[in-house]
Amino acid sequence: MSATTTIDGAESKNMRLIGHSDLGGFGNGGEGMGLQKTRDGRRIMYIAHECAPINFSVLDVTDPSKPHLVTQTRLPHAQVRSNSLDLVGDTLAVAYQTQQTGLQPAGVELFDVSDPANPRSISFFDRSGPHSQGAHYVGFMDGEFMHISSGAPDFVPTNPKDHQFYTIVDVRNPSKPEEVGRWWLPGTRQGDNVAPPVRHKKLDAGFRTHNINVYPERPDRAYAAYIDGGIIILDIADKAHPKMISRLDYHPPLTGFTHTVLPLFSRDLLIVTDEATRPKGEDWPKLTWVVDASEESNPVIIGSLPLPPIEKFAQRTARFGAHNIHENYPAETSFRSDDLIFGAFFSMGVRVHDVSKNPFHPDEVGYYIPPTPPGSRLDAIQMNDVYVDENRLIYAIDRISGGVYILELTV
Repeated sequence: MSATTTIDGAESKNMRLIGHSDLGGFGNGGEGMGLQKTRDGRRIMYIAHECAPINFSVLDVTDPSKPHLVTQTRLPHAQVRSNSLDLVGDTLAVAYQTQQTGLQPAGVELFDVSDPANPRSISFFDRSGPHSQGAHYVGFMDGEFMHISSGAPDFVPTNPKDHQFYTIVDVRNPSKPEEVGRWWLPGTRQGDNVAPPVRHKKLDAGFRTHNINVYPERPDRAYAAYIDGGIIILDIADKAHPKMISRLDYHPPLTGFTHTVLPLFSRDLLIVTDEATRPKGEDWPKLTWVVDASEESNPVIIGSLPLPPIEKFAQRTARFGAHNIHENYPAETSFRSDDLIFGAFFSMGVRVHDVSKNPFHPDEVGYYIPPTPPGSRLDAIQMNDVYVDENRLIYAIDRISGGVYILELTV
């Protein structure tokens, strides 16, 4: 299927749907998925959720054409969500963020999921405090250190929107997580010896961390997306004292919300998403950028991933534009590529781009846009996150009600 086609209300090019689960009717996926291969040969997907009451879902995808729900854990109350998770082996890390400062639980919980049907809590890393909403993001790629975006009991931001910063947590003893280092954009904490950053006038989303990626290829580097602060590369060779190597901030003039920074090490490139946060394209353009990082002290934007004309999406109440991308997790169950970029683009669906031929002008090789799922309060799909397994099967989740879509790229 090389041309654009419409099947059962879905628009697609070079992609086909092979399985689907509405997650027991609670299909609002968050920004975290992890795929486990169990000792008895099953394949289990762990899925974060956008809001309460479900904490995380456990989905058996051994047969991807017939996924079935194993269990769902629940949150203690409606004022907390577990929007982000990461999985290494049989250890699951789940981030808890509260709707208001000062509430609990706010932090990161570690689970033993060696028995997927019965997740067992190992420990809780508490980040609650009078100015903290807990943890929005957790990265856990090496199984030894968590890289989280959170507040802290002792961190007082200069602006309430700047309540998250980068923290490194040692979990080599998973029963006793310990903070070993932290970094924030100078000026965003009360008491800093520099002035606070100038607020963005059009859409002030805050100067705080979102995703922070650290890979085995470069364990001394952290690639941080700092929302209105842009792209930040940190030297974390000394984890107790991270140091900024460079910062690329291109908004303003563009609206902010840098979300994810994915390094393509063999290409000396960064793939960077700016999250669309407003309906009807009110914050457009929200693109996925291609950045030349061959000189890491001076990264430069050289292109962006092509997207379809906005006219067909701009009238919908849903968001459209960039959000999450598959982040080349260093796990045996993860597909890794420095050529293909798999992204979740809200109402623009799941899209795949090839940057191998010409990173200045990437090619779009496929997409899949499901119809509006039942129960959605919006008038379009809201693809929120994407994970690609080692067999190149694509797992994508809807933000509102659609659940998990399992897709195959046919080229």
